[in-house]
Amino acid sequence: MERTTCCVVGGGPAGMVLALLLARAGIAVTVLEKHGDFLRDFRGDTVHPSTLALLDDLGLARRFAELPQRRVRTVQLPVGADRSMVTVADLSVLRGRYDYVAMVPQWDLLDLLAEEAGREPDFHLRMSTEATSFLVEHGRVTGVRYRTADGGTGELRAHLTVACDGRGSLARSRPELGLRRFDCPMDAWWFRLPRHEHDPSGLVGATGDRFLTAMIDRGDYWQCAALIPKGSDAERRAAGLESFRAGYAAAVPWIADRTHVLRSWDEVKLLDVRLDRLRRWHRPGLLCIGDAAHAMSPVFGIGINLAVEDAVAAARHLIQPLRDGAVGLSDVRGVQRRRRPTTVATQALQRIAHAGFIAPVLQGRQPLGSADRARRVAGLLAGSPLVRRLPAYFVGYGALRERPPDAALR
Repeated sequence: MERTTCCVVGGGPAGMVLALLLARAGIAVTVLEKHGDFLRDFRGDTVHPSTLALLDDLGLARRFAELPQRRVRTVQLPVGADRSMVTVADLSVLRGRYDYVAMVPQWDLLDLLAEEAGREPDFHLRMSTEATSFLVEHGRVTGVRYRTADGGTGELRAHLTVACDGRGSLARSRPELGLRRFDCPMDAWWFRLPRHEHDPSGLVGATGDRFLTAMIDRGDYWQCAALIPKGSDAERRAAGLESFRAGYAAAVPWIADRTHVLRSWDEVKLLDVRLDRLRRWHRPGLLCIGDAAHAMSPVFGIGINLAVEDAVAAARHLIQPLRDGAVGLSDVRGVQRRRRPTTVATQALQRIAHAGFIAPVLQGRQPLGSADRARRVAGLLAGSPLVRRLPAYFVGYGALRERPPDAALR
């Protein structure tokens, strides 16, 4: 019978940060990651100031800075009938070292965290190992059953199991956790287009015929997300790739000379956008964090950083109970009590953005109600430094900033 103190299911940002913090505190932790590596394209690659500051606290700032990356300080959106670009968040107004969002391939970040955690004798990472079900004894989760890529099976028992395996989490099938869904007006197409030296930089948005695009500057290419009406993927693909290329070129004229590089729909990946959260993130012996507890909309691009802050809060709450070998229901409940208000507030703001901006664009209507109202909103966002700092701080640090436990600092 295999045993560990904490079993982390899923080697994404939340799982790897939590495992690193626990291992540095002397807690035996085993991460089960179903894939053989971290190389998945079109994952969230934004590392916000909150996560940059955490890496600094952990003594990893220099090594992170050596990773290939782009730094984004402004978020611009088209506003008004003329779709003029308005800066809705300018992170350069933030105080401190980290006044930008780092655009880093997520696999590079995960490799860095895994390498650092591997220095700790209590850390174990099992790739190509998928958790298939929970072990439950007397109403308490006591570990997981797993399957390896070669077909082998086994059981891993743990004082605590933490689900960090995203919105497809094994834990979400448990009816007692109560999944609450919210209407979401869009899905997303992800694809790449070449970037030229004279192009704009940073994070750029534009609107087209019932779609909204966000283009992320990745140096030699643009990582593009086209938001389309929910459930319209098959209909739009049936209209033909040439129709989409022409529509995209009309919405973003300066990139029209290279849309032809999209030669097949296979290069356009669909993301089924969801917005939901569990009513309960826990049961005895089990805790859900990150997307496993709350799937976020891509609006504001802060899902990864919320998941990382969940992991930091979980480590602070759980290190001592794990050391004592007695993780009670009150301990896992305390993590949800700490992180739920931030999740609720963030999702509320995302729903406002869905209703006030995204849904009107996707329905072919004027966002923000009218051109005059749009101009007033634009004027407000460009107003005093204090007003400008509020959205910048929210994008950078979220509604509540978490500090790592002292035992994990270097």
